[in-house]
Amino acid sequence: MAEASPATRAQSELRTGVLFALAAYGLWGVLPAYFKLIGSISADVIVAHRVIWSMVFVGGYLAYQGRLREILAILRTPRLVGLLLCSALIIGGNWLVFVWAIGENRVLDISLGYFINPLVSVVIGLVVLGERLSRIQTIAVGLAIAAVMIKTVLFGGLPWVGLVLAVSFAAYGYLRKVTPVGATAGMLVEILLLLPLAVLYIALVVPESVDPANLESPWLMPALAGAGLVTAVPLIFFSAAARRLPLVIMGLLQYLAPSLQFLQAVFVWGEPLDPAQLGTFAMIWAALALVSAESWRRMRAGRGL
Repeated sequence: MAEASPATRAQSELRTGVLFALAAYGLWGVLPAYFKLIGSISADVIVAHRVIWSMVFVGGYLAYQGRLREILAILRTPRLVGLLLCSALIIGGNWLVFVWAIGENRVLDISLGYFINPLVSVVIGLVVLGERLSRIQTIAVGLAIAAVMIKTVLFGGLPWVGLVLAVSFAAYGYLRKVTPVGATAGMLVEILLLLPLAVLYIALVVPESVDPANLESPWLMPALAGAGLVTAVPLIFFSAAARRLPLVIMGLLQYLAPSLQFLQAVFVWGEPLDPAQLGTFAMIWAALALVSAESWRRMRAGRGL
C-alpha cells in the first residue's frame, strides 16, 4: 500500500483536529446542563469537589501517558509554580462564578461573558503586551464596549457575571500563554495547588452547610465525581485539537460553546431575552464577525491562498 502523501496526512490531521475541537467546545457548551442537574448542591461545594475529582481524572490520564515526571519537573521550578498558582486562583474564581450563575438562572450572562472573552483578550494584548490594534479590532472592541454600556443603562447595572467570566478567563489565558507548560500538565499542577484549599473546605465547612437529605442521597458522590470528569474530558480533547489546528481555526470554533449556552438559556430554561437584550448580543456578534473575518483573511493571505 502506498504511503500517504504529506498533503493527505495534513488534511487528515486537520479533520481530526476539527473533530477534537468540536467535541471540546461542544462539551463546554452543554456544561451548564450538567450543573443544572446537580443544582440542589451549592456552588462552593461543587467547585471544591470539581477540584478533587479533576485531580483524579486528569492525573490518571497523565499517569496513563507516562507524563508524571513532567509534573515533577514543573513543581521543582519555582517560577512556573508561581505563575500556575496565580492562574489556578483565577480559574478557581472563574469556576465558582460560573457554577453559581447557573444555579441563579443566569446562563445568558455566562454566554455573554464567553462571547466577549476574545475581545477582552485583544484589550489585554493592547494594555499588557503593547500590541497595536488594527482598525477592525478597534471597531470590534468599541462595539463590545458600547454593548456593555447599553446593557448597563437599560438594565440598571453592570452585567458583572459576564464581565467577571470574560476578564478572568482572558487573564487566565494570558498567564497560561506566558507559562511554558502544556495545557493538560499545567491544569494538573493548578489543580494540585488548589487541592489543599478544596480538601480543607470540604472537611471544615461542608458538613455544616450541606442539606442532610443530600448527604444521604446515593447519587451525591457519583454526581460530584462527574464534575471532575466533565472538566477533564473537554480539556483532553482541547489539547488534542490545539496540537493539530491553526490558532485562527481554534478561534473560530470557540464560539460554539457560548452559542450552545445561549440556545439552552433561551429555549431550554426559558431565560428572558427581550429585544433590547438581543440587540446587545447582536452588537457583540457583529464585533466577533469582524474580528473573525479579519483573522481568516490574514491566515489565507499568509498561506498565499
